[in-house]
Amino acid sequence: MVKERIILGIDPGTIVMGYGVIHCKGKEAELLALGVLKLDKYDDYALKLKKIFERTVGLIEEYKPDEMAIEAPFFGKNVQSMLKLGRAQGVAIAAAMSRELAVNEYSPKKIKQSITGSGNASKEQVSSMLQRILKFENDNKFFDATDGLAAAYCHFLQNKLVIPELKSTGKSKIPAKKKASSWESFVSVNPSRVKK
Repeated sequence: MVKERIILGIDPGTIVMGYGVIHCKGKEAELLALGVLKLDKYDDYALKLKKIFERTVGLIEEYKPDEMAIEAPFFGKNVQSMLKLGRAQGVAIAAAMSRELAVNEYSPKKIKQSITGSGNASKEQVSSMLQRILKFENDNKFFDATDGLAAAYCHFLQNKLVIPELKSTGKSKIPAKKKASSWESFVSVNPSRVKK
């Protein structure tokens, strides 16, 4: 049985919030939407949070996702920036929860590793890989959009490894992940993620 689902991915931010929506059918995914919410024109911080909430709810109502994946705030030296980013993330999560949508959080390193095979990949590398995998073109004006899409695709990759229920226990079994030690190894473990 092929399971279909729609995943909304969010890259939270108080200047630009990126988002991507994918439709997953079995082991395949296709792009439904990609975009940004620009918030730099608003001076009032509370108004920015309100706009994040409203846009997230709007995306949920428009695309009817089954799940939401969101990028976790990274730990940096600027505490004020981290607090603002945490608030933006919290508001997006609250919007999803207000619509009873399951939320999954992934670290930036986990997302990059899932997409490119390297947790230290650049935003450009992540965007380029997603464009090849999902077959779309992007002007790369805002990497926040592909960062949101990357969160959604990372969630898809993490969950497509689940094997259907086992008859004896009634529980799902997740196979042990194979770790790629080189690019050649990564390609052999993930042939579907390399365009020929």
